[in-house]
Amino acid sequence: MSFALPANIESRPVAVIGAGTLGRRIALMFADRGGLVRIYDKSAQAGEAARAYVEENLPKVVAKIQGGKPGSVVVTNDMAEALAEAWLVVEAVPERLDLKKEIFGELDRTAAPDAILASNSSSYASSEFIDQVEHPERVLNMHFYMPPAQNAIDIMSDGHTAPGIMELLKKELPRYGVYAFEAHQKSTGFIFNRIWAAIKREALEVVAEGVSTPQDVDEIWKINTGTPAGPFRMMDQVGLDVVLDIEKHYAAENPALPTGPRELLEKYVDAGHLGVKTGQGFYTYSHQG
Repeated sequence: MSFALPANIESRPVAVIGAGTLGRRIALMFADRGGLVRIYDKSAQAGEAARAYVEENLPKVVAKIQGGKPGSVVVTNDMAEALAEAWLVVEAVPERLDLKKEIFGELDRTAAPDAILASNSSSYASSEFIDQVEHPERVLNMHFYMPPAQNAIDIMSDGHTAPGIMELLKKELPRYGVYAFEAHQKSTGFIFNRIWAAIKREALEVVAEGVSTPQDVDEIWKINTGTPAGPFRMMDQVGLDVVLDIEKHYAAENPALPTGPRELLEKYVDAGHLGVKTGQGFYTYSHQG
């Protein structure tokens, strides 16, 4: 089935579905060229926290973008309002397959016919949640890492995605300070995340076995790589509940993976220590963010 690429992109909003850690960061990147970004979330508290995050960080991002200009951000708990006239919709809800299937069915029914429907899922291929989608040619994975510091993204077809979508995104996204790299074959973890998953899992296993501590692993990592943060600090930023969901998905595909990483994460998650967003994870934080 053919798909007409969205027209008049510059005058149309971007919709972000989910106001969590990554949802608000995605919204931030699409608000840096003077346009409108709508954030949808059922939680008014999460929505307002996302809007405040974007408004606080937008001036710094705009300053780094050629032709950058602060845009506006609207928060709503009405899906139809969020999607109205959007040329691009980015789903950033929790890593639950049933939820993603439901969301994408609703997006396909409600969004403009030429809207691109993208998933920020870090572990599920978009081909796995298009059961209720009538127009899979406009659906794809569009996985962000941790913008505005890490601005490369993976894009991957759901098996039906119109090729023109990939080329459009590769062309348009750099204008927002975001750079797309296409996974040309179906790949759990896409490109960078597939490599990162192995590093992250082994770091967790080293601690689970009692060989080292999160703090020492991070310090040796920083010294030897010259990067500002180690694996455990980065996991805290993402959210340990999200990290655990991802690990469970990898394990479902490959039962031979070690159990230690998941068991370690479960201890923290069960205690409510999810990382930066709760003020406690592998590290203690003075404020939530």
